[in-house]
Amino acid sequence: MLMRIRIPFSSFNRGDNLQYWVVFWMGVWVMWMRLVRVLAVLAATYQATIGQAATSQAATAKNIGSIHVGSWAGGVFTEKTGEFGFCAATTAVEGDYLLTVGQNGDRFWVLAITHPNWGLKRSQKLSLELTFDGQTPINFSAAASKRDHAIGLLSQAAADRFRHAKSMSVGGTLQIPALPLQDVDKLMSVIAFCVDRVKAGGLADADVDFVALSKNAPASAPAEKSSPAEKPNAAPARAGAGAEKVNVAPAERPAPAKEFEASGSGFVVSPNGHVVTNYHVIGQCVGEIHGNLTGERPALLRVVSADEHNDLALLQASGTFKQPATIRNGPVRSGDGIIAIGYPYHGLLTSDFTVTSGIVSSLSGIMNDTRFLQISAPVQPGNSGGPLHDSSGLVVGVVSEKLDALKFASVTGNIPENISFAIKQGALRDFLDNSAVPYKTANAQTERKTAEITSAARAYTMLIYCRAKEAERTKK
Repeated sequence: MLMRIRIPFSSFNRGDNLQYWVVFWMGVWVMWMRLVRVLAVLAATYQATIGQAATSQAATAKNIGSIHVGSWAGGVFTEKTGEFGFCAATTAVEGDYLLTVGQNGDRFWVLAITHPNWGLKRSQKLSLELTFDGQTPINFSAAASKRDHAIGLLSQAAADRFRHAKSMSVGGTLQIPALPLQDVDKLMSVIAFCVDRVKAGGLADADVDFVALSKNAPASAPAEKSSPAEKPNAAPARAGAGAEKVNVAPAERPAPAKEFEASGSGFVVSPNGHVVTNYHVIGQCVGEIHGNLTGERPALLRVVSADEHNDLALLQASGTFKQPATIRNGPVRSGDGIIAIGYPYHGLLTSDFTVTSGIVSSLSGIMNDTRFLQISAPVQPGNSGGPLHDSSGLVVGVVSEKLDALKFASVTGNIPENISFAIKQGALRDFLDNSAVPYKTANAQTERKTAEITSAARAYTMLIYCRAKEAERTKK
C-alpha cells in the first residue's frame, strides 16, 4: 500500500522554524500511524490463516469407535493419510497430568504423558525412567511432540509392568511423582483386541464399542509383535517393482497368491561351501534356493540349519571355495569404521554388489537388544544377509535390517536417518559352532583401503534368490 502525505510547505514562511518543524513532525506521525494500522491488518490476516491451517490439519486425524474402561476413554485413531494409526485411550490423573496408552499397527505399545506447565521443545529427546510400584526403574526413551506432550515406545518389560501396576513415577529429564493407575490390565486387553479387529477387518469394522464386543469375542493367542524396523531382504524382481500390499475387502475372496523372485545376500564362511544369510531371506522361499558369486554360474543351495529367533540361516553349495570370509576375533567398538556389502534391489539398480560405509553407532539394537550392532552405513532391500566388515576386511556381523523411517516417524514425529542393524559376530560364531562349521578367524588387523576389501569380498559375497509367494511377501 502506497501512502502520500502532503505537507503544505508553500503555505508558510520557511524562515519560521517553529511552524516548519511542527508541520513536519505532524506529517511523520500521521504516516507512522497508518503504517501501524497496515501491519496490524497483516498480522491479523496471518494469524487467521495459521489458525485455519492448524484446524484443518487437526481435523485430518479421526477417532473411530469407542473404548471406555473406567476413567479411560478413546478409540481408533487414523493417520493424516486416512490409514489406521493406533488404538488408544486417555485418562486424567491427579496433578493435571494426562496419560495415554495405545498400540500401533505393529502391536508396539506407546505411552504418552501430557502436562500443561511443561515447556518442552518440539522433537526434544527425553531420557526417562519409569518406576512401577516402587520396583527397579526401566529406561524409557521418549520425545516431545508438543511443548506439553512426551511420547515414546514401551519396551516389552515396561509394558508388562505397566499392565499390572497400581502406580507409576517418572525420573530423568522429567520428574513426575507417583501417579495412580487403575484398570490398566483390562484396558490393554481391550486395546489389543481393537488392534486385532482393525488389522483383520479394516477401518470399516472399527466404528463399534470395543469393550462390549471384546466380552463376546473368543479368546485367541496374542499376535506376534513385530519390530519398527524393516527387513531389507526381498528385493523384488523387475516385473514386481513398486508392488504394494493389497487390502482385500472382507466380503471378497482373495485372489490366488502370485509368485515373485525374492533376493538377498549371503557370504561363504568355509571351504566346504557353507553360506551364512538371514533366516528371513530364505524363510519365505517356496522352491529351490540358488546363489551365485559375481560372474559365476548359479549354484543350488540346500538348507543346513536355521535359527529364526536370531535371524540366521546356514546354507551349503556343492564344490570347494578357496577364499571364504574371515571372521574377526574380539568385538568392535562404538565409532569403529564398517563396510557393508550386498545385493540391494538386484536387477533394478545393478547386477553387481554394492558397497556402503559408515561407523558402529551403538553396540545394541532396538530396545537395547545386545545381539545387534547399530550402524550408520545405508542398507536397502536385498542387503540382508550380507557381510559387515571392519576397516581391515574382517567380518564383524551380518547385515540384518534397517529402521522403518515411516513407522518411527508416526510414533516420534521425527524421520530417522542412517539407522541400520547387523547381527554381531558373537551370535554368528555361536550359530556356526552349533552347526559344526569349520570357519576361519583372525585378530583385528591393519586398516585397508575400501577398494581392497571390496576386491577380496568378491570371492565370498553371494547373491541368494528363490521363488516366493506374494502372500509371503506382504508379511515382510
